[in-house]
Parts: sequence; structure tokens; C-alpha cells
Amino acid sequence: MTRRNVGVFEQEAPEGTLPVATVNSWVTPLTIPGGEVDMWAISAVTVSGTHRRRGIARNLLEGELRAAADAGIPLAGLTVSEATIYERYGFASAIPAAKVSIDAPRAGWNGPATDGRIEYIERESLQSDLSALHEEARTQRAGQIAGWDARWERIAGLSVGHTAPRAVRGVRYVDADGAVRGAMAYSLKEVSGSFRADMEIHHLASTTTDALAALWRFALQHDLVSKVVVDLRPVDDPITWLVTDQRGVELTPHDHGWLRILDVPAVLTARSYRAPLDLVLRVDDALGFAEGLWRLTTDADGAAAVVRLDGDVEADVELAVGALSAIYAGGVSAVRLRAAGRLRASAETAAALDDAFRTSDAPLLGIWY
Repeated sequence: MTRRNVGVFEQEAPEGTLPVATVNSWVTPLTIPGGEVDMWAISAVTVSGTHRRRGIARNLLEGELRAAADAGIPLAGLTVSEATIYERYGFASAIPAAKVSIDAPRAGWNGPATDGRIEYIERESLQSDLSALHEEARTQRAGQIAGWDARWERIAGLSVGHTAPRAVRGVRYVDADGAVRGAMAYSLKEVSGSFRADMEIHHLASTTTDALAALWRFALQHDLVSKVVVDLRPVDDPITWLVTDQRGVELTPHDHGWLRILDVPAVLTARSYRAPLDLVLRVDDALGFAEGLWRLTTDADGAAAVVRLDGDVEADVELAVGALSAIYAGGVSAVRLRAAGRLRASAETAAALDDAFRTSDAPLLGIWY
């Protein structure tokens, strides 16, 4: 995976001086309803505390968007540590995730029996399994991107400088035919004075419902575990229906994957739709990339056509590029955006957008980047 690294240095800085700001980017496939689209992934956005409020971050981010557009990449994305920065550049929270915290003894287990088996694995096998499973599973839900070796090395406790590599444990689920269908990286932290432990799941990957159920069961029925916690789960994870007492499960949605549309026709025609539409969209974009009046037509087979319109045409929907980016992957409701004043349309039109854009499974971005 080729990455573009940009560093900002003080003028006439001596050789070996650290940069005062950085950004890192690469092109990755983003899974969308009906297929994939190329996305300009942006990461490692940093500005030294000594150089803030000088416009450095703005120049870096706007430069990344221009570079993406010049390269013909129709969409940009990022995950963020600070959620109040990126809306000004046209990004929007589009792929929510959920943090799950489970009181294991209270929740109990009420899930199905499975035909496969759970087995412990060494960290090297854990890395390999997580990588292979992610590559298969990422095509099953909108919102996922391709992984990379360093990501799985870190999750498996194999990366240089890992703070507690020996604490990382791994298990995998093997189905009745001998195929690996799921894997989980986790660690146990002793609860002081209780002879019990909390389990932190670092990553849970599965390609079948049986594998998911079996891995959840392993976690909840693990000996002497009081609490199970994991982040970056889909907001429709079935865990609340796999336990005896749903009140033992706390599922907290939060923003995770942010998207920014650069080329409206390219992104809207790349995905499929669940219902027919024929609407005129007026998109506002302060940076100009997605600005315009667009007619979006989708047919009964889910295919779309997008045409730019000129002249004085009345729009059915008026929205900023951030709102269009938010609903793009199917994880954010146009009806909710209308209620929040982020989208101007009739109630019926907003509902029609939801019918067309929604996905059968909630979008998911299961990793940070």
C-alpha cells in the first residue's frame, strides 16, 4: 500500500529537525452498497502545539482534498480524535460505530448452538487470521476499507513497541468443514481484590452468523470474567438478542467513519439503491468540489444516473456537501438530518431518500486509520 507523507518544517530548519505538522494519505477501496469506490484516506493529521492557529491544518487538509480531486478520486475519508474540526472542510460523520459493555454474569447467554469449534491460537496465527477474515468480511457491509499488515500486527500484539504484547490472546472459530470463519483478539485485566477479570476485546472478526455467535459466547461464558468491553462494533450488532437479560448490555453508538464527497456523479452512480428516486439536489460546497444542481434518478434495479442541471430549476432537496456525505453510505437518516435542519426537503422526500439510501445491514468501519 503506497502512502503519501507530508511534513511541514520551519524555514531553514536544521537537518534532522522534526516536522511541526504532518498528514498521511493513500487510496483505498471503500465498500458501498453494491460494490466499492476508491477513497482518499487521510490519517496522521497533526500540528504541534507551538504552531496552532496559523492555518497549517487548513492548508494541509484542503491540499489533501485538492490532491484527491486532481487524481480523480471522488471521495475522501478519515477517522478523528477531535470531532469538531472536520465539518468545516465538508466532512461528516457517516459511518457510526458502537461501544459495547456487558455485565457478563447478568447478561447470561441465550444464543444458538453452533456446529464449529473455538480454538486458541498463537499471535502470529491471530494476525494472519484477522487479516484474511477482514478482507473477506469488509465486502459484506458498507463502510469498511482494506486493512494493512501493520494494523493486524498491532492488534495481535506483534508490533514493535507494543505496551503489553504478552497480554494479547487469540481465539478463532472453525466451522464444521474446517474453515476459519471468525477470530478474536482480547486481553484480560484482573479486577483488584475480586479474583475476577474484565475482558477487553481488541478486535472481533467474523464472516458468518455462527462464528459471531460462537465468539460472543466464548467471551460471555469465559471463566471468572465480570465485564466484557469492545469498541467499533456495528450499531445493529445482534448481541442484545444473544443474551438472557438485555439490561446487562450497554450499546453506545458514536461517530467513527467520516466521509467527504468530491465528485457527486461519480459517487452517487457507484453505489446501488433500494428504491426508485427522481429528485433534484442542490448541493452547497464552500470549497467548490461538489457544488451544483444535480438530478439523481434511480431505477427499480438499484442503478443510478446523475445529471448536472443549469438554470433556474427548483430543487427537491437542498443540503450542504456534509449532509450528502453523511447519508451516502446508508448509516445516517435523511429524516433525522431534516429534523436537525441539515437538509431542506418535504417530509415525504426525506423519507424517500431514506428508503433509497438505506442498507440491509448497518454500515461499519471496524478499524481506525
